[in-house]
Amino acid sequence: MARHHSIFFLIMRRLRAPLILLIVLFAISVLGLTLAPGPVVDGTPTYLSFFHAFYFISYTATTIGFGEIPYTFSDQQRLWVVISIYLSVIGWAYTLGSVFSLLADRSLRQAIAMQAFVRAVRRLREPFYLVCGYGETGRLICQALDRMGLRAVVVEMDENKVGELDLHAYAADVPALCADAGNPETLKFAGLTHPSCIGVIALTNDDPTNLSIAISARLLAPRVPALCRAEHVATADNMASFGTRHIINPFEHFSETLALSLHAPKASQLLGWLTGVPGTEVEQRRDPPRGHWIVCGHGRFGRQMVSAMDSEAVPVTIIDLDPKPDGVHRWVQGDGTGAESLRKAGVETATGIVCGTSSDADNLSIAVTARELNRELFVILRQNHESNRALFDAYDADITVVPSRVIGHECIAILSTPLLVPFLDEVRARDEDWCGTQLERLTDRLGWTVPEIRSERINLSRAPALYRRLMKGQTITLDTLLRSPSDRTRRLDCEVLFLDRDDDDHVLMPAPETTIRAGDELLLAGSRAALNDIGLIIANEHTLAYILTGEDLPGGWIWEKLARRNRPRPNPQLP
Repeated sequence: MARHHSIFFLIMRRLRAPLILLIVLFAISVLGLTLAPGPVVDGTPTYLSFFHAFYFISYTATTIGFGEIPYTFSDQQRLWVVISIYLSVIGWAYTLGSVFSLLADRSLRQAIAMQAFVRAVRRLREPFYLVCGYGETGRLICQALDRMGLRAVVVEMDENKVGELDLHAYAADVPALCADAGNPETLKFAGLTHPSCIGVIALTNDDPTNLSIAISARLLAPRVPALCRAEHVATADNMASFGTRHIINPFEHFSETLALSLHAPKASQLLGWLTGVPGTEVEQRRDPPRGHWIVCGHGRFGRQMVSAMDSEAVPVTIIDLDPKPDGVHRWVQGDGTGAESLRKAGVETATGIVCGTSSDADNLSIAVTARELNRELFVILRQNHESNRALFDAYDADITVVPSRVIGHECIAILSTPLLVPFLDEVRARDEDWCGTQLERLTDRLGWTVPEIRSERINLSRAPALYRRLMKGQTITLDTLLRSPSDRTRRLDCEVLFLDRDDDDHVLMPAPETTIRAGDELLLAGSRAALNDIGLIIANEHTLAYILTGEDLPGGWIWEKLARRNRPRPNPQLP
């Protein structure tokens, strides 16, 4: 790619022979025309000068044709002109054929695309994320970044997927390059070392490529955080060894969620309500029951499911084409698509089944057959490809696991609200009763629609009005702040989930009377309108003054001056 960075020299190399041929033919034609004798004047034949010959050959070879100038040609000159015309036709035909061949050349198109891509990245002045891999997950991430007003730069190996970018209506252009994201030079061209790059997201389907991206980010741009996908434990451990900040394994993530559902259903519901897609309604589904479970397919996903159930002491029977008896679990040979292997595994008395093979068709076949044998079976269905979504929606499983969505939702949560990660860790450490109480309190206030999650830092740039009042020593509580800008007697439809302080004093689900300090960061959940109101309150002095005192300050500098002059002075009081 570095050799083809200059398109001009690439074109010159490819057209060297046609251009040399064209120049030689042109020179021969001009030279011959100057040597051919012209009309006889006063007994002496005339000859064309090099300038006139060059001028004539130029417009003749380009099929313009102005006639014979500066005088009528002789027969000898006309004969040479005929020869020159056929020579120019041959030269132009060869040259134009070479040009058309060059335009269809893949190397040239890649060089042009590379140069246009590099220029587009260099011109970026807004903060952007480098997204490596534009599959189902990459598309979700780019759409989320676009909604948040953040730019993205995409590197994808599949040319067809790069072409899909133009089909999606993004608010801002997304520079995209068809290249191997595992190549460090590609990442440098894509803006890894660009001053405006604020993060690298590795989402390819290949663990070694994601590992290479993580290493490149660590060495070439240590200040840039990396968020990487890893589907193997060894890859995740390798990434963690050199300080990759966020590592996402979709199967491990879901296995932890399943284990939490078996151990603490209310905690699982609370996490699901907080990390879902904002604006969607959370369905009141039944919790995974304890009892005998069947896992079909013992690949990466199946092993994680078995591990999650082992951690909760749930008995498991494994169905696999290549059984590996371990002395702990019961194994049945087969793929689970037939009733015979399911009956051997005890499907009639089982409480749940995990359809976790790498084939969507097999997973649907297993689920349909198992439900026919046991109508009360709790079904966890793995969906490998987004294109099969209509089939999985039609089946109506208890839980459908889509790895691309699992990764996408976690990435979006990390990117949009980094404070959400430590908050979720705190929630997972709490007991079931606490989670049930908080779930009931929050859903009573905000309903079962998934709220928007947003964080607000109390500093001079994000919250100037509130920050200045706090620095002057004014005491302001959460209950005082979370009021409607149109009616301060009404509370906003939002709740503070987590309060992070610079002195490592973190408060989970802070009470309404909690005092706010300068430098605090608040994690809020609520409707979009309420969160927008919070942003207005903490940034606008007039709105904040109304919330705190009920007084509507006049807007504008002139009106404020007049209001101060007409305001009655307070009576002096003795100390």
